Amino acid sequence: MRLTAKSEYGLLAVIDLACSFGSGPVSAREIAERREIPPRFLEQLFVALRRGGVVSAVRGARGGFVLTRDPAQITVLEVVESLEGSLETSVCDSERSSGCARSGACAAAPVWAKATAALRDVFATTSIAELAGNQQIMDASAPGKR
Repeated sequence: MRLTAKSEYGLLAVIDLACSFGSGPVSAREIAERREIPPRFLEQLFVALRRGGVVSAVRGARGGFVLTRDPAQITVLEVVESLEGSLETSVCDSERSSGCARSGACAAAPVWAKATAALRDVFATTSIAELAGNQQIMDASAPGKR
C-alpha cells in the first residue's frame, strides 16, 4: 500500500469540485491556485481521475472539470484507487506473495492485511460530500480563501 502526493493533491482537487458541485465546470487553473497544487501535476491527476470515472472534462471557453456523480456517491477509496491503483499491502499483496520466500511463514502478514483492511474501510465509508462540507466550513473561516 502506497499513498503518495497524488492521493493528497487529487483528493484536494475532488473536494474542491464537490464544493462547487452543480455550479458548472471549474478550471484546473482555479483549483490549482485555490488548493496550492502545482498546475502541471494537477493536469496529470485529472487524467487519472477521468479514467477512474470520478471527473469529466467540459471543453470550451467556460470549460473545466466536474464530478461525474453527486459527491455523496463518491468515496475517498474511489478517488485514491483512481490515482494510486488498488490498495493492497505493499509487502504481502497477492501478486508478490507467490514469489515471496517467506510466503506462508510470515507472522507479520496478518498485521499488514488488517492495516490495509482498516484503511480501505475508512476510505470506503468516507464520502467526498462529507469532506466538502468540512472544507466549506474551513474556507468560510479563513480570510482571503475561496
